[in-house]
Amino acid sequence: MIDKNLVASIVQEKTDALNCYLVEVTVSPDNRIVVEVDADGDLDIDTCVALSRYIESRLDRDEEDYELEVGSCGLTSPFKVKRQYEKNVGNEIEVLAEGKKWLGVLESVTDEGFSLRFEQKNKETRKKEEVVKSFRFDGIKYAKYNLKFN
Repeated sequence: MIDKNLVASIVQEKTDALNCYLVEVTVSPDNRIVVEVDADGDLDIDTCVALSRYIESRLDRDEEDYELEVGSCGLTSPFKVKRQYEKNVGNEIEVLAEGKKWLGVLESVTDEGFSLRFEQKNKETRKKEEVVKSFRFDGIKYAKYNLKFN
């Protein structure tokens, strides 16, 4: 089986030059490699193709056969790495934590978690007020960009 860490290190060699970053590498027992990347700006198909070709140039199919898929994170996919949170500061996100769904603007990101700004009704005055709540990365089920359709 192809080593996941080897694939990740190969990807890391090329991501800066392609203006993208690694989100996740998975390798199944039958050597199906899936590489998921993202970018702070736009990520196009040409970048994914270039990365795929680079990986293929570094792995030897004669030594061990594999299937390779390189793609970008979906717009509605949950965030998997801190840099995706940082990319979305100022955007509205959806968070599932503490048994409920939270919608708000991603305010800030730290090494341990992030802060979400949203409106909620004050129980005493019954008026809406702005609240900032902190979440730990290890205390949430998921966080993702909140895609709105008008």
